[in-house]
Amino acid sequence: MNKQAIKTLLQTSFAEFTAFIDTLSDHRFIVSPEGKWSAGQQLDHLIRSAKPVNTAMKLPRFLLRYFGKPAARSRSYEEIREAYRKVLGHGAVATRPYIPPVTEASQRAGLQLAFQQQADKLLKQIDKWSEEELDKYQVPHPLLGKLTIREVLYFTAYHNHHHLHTLQLREQPDQPWASQLERVIF
Repeated sequence: MNKQAIKTLLQTSFAEFTAFIDTLSDHRFIVSPEGKWSAGQQLDHLIRSAKPVNTAMKLPRFLLRYFGKPAARSRSYEEIREAYRKVLGHGAVATRPYIPPVTEASQRAGLQLAFQQQADKLLKQIDKWSEEELDKYQVPHPLLGKLTIREVLYFTAYHNHHHLHTLQLREQPDQPWASQLERVIF
């Protein structure tokens, strides 16, 4: 994918997650089924995940050389998606800095604003990078090892979609947690 396609992919991933969050009531936003993260916690997690990407993309290029030169070409979006699914399938979980605390309904607007701000920053940062630079520099990822900047952008888009899909499955009417939650609250 070229830069414009990546920007479109990212815009879509952030917008779709936001649109879905907007459909949830406050109790659906803060309650988590069976020990899983609530929608609010997932939103917080995505913010925590986007921040270091934005930080890395703002660094002077010479500082990024600290992480070495990529040994191979950038993988495709599909290859990054499959690599992430594979590590999750082997039991990988979020590392400590990315684990969100319990969220409250009063935090909702602030979290949604922070998520949008991270999206806006990321989309602006991409414009400051050439196509070649996206493949020339790499940064560490806590689960996937070193990724080129292009791969990190692919990961960020897929990561948003992954958490959106998790929430969408949870909110389907035939899911037992939804009816259990309704019985507890009402």
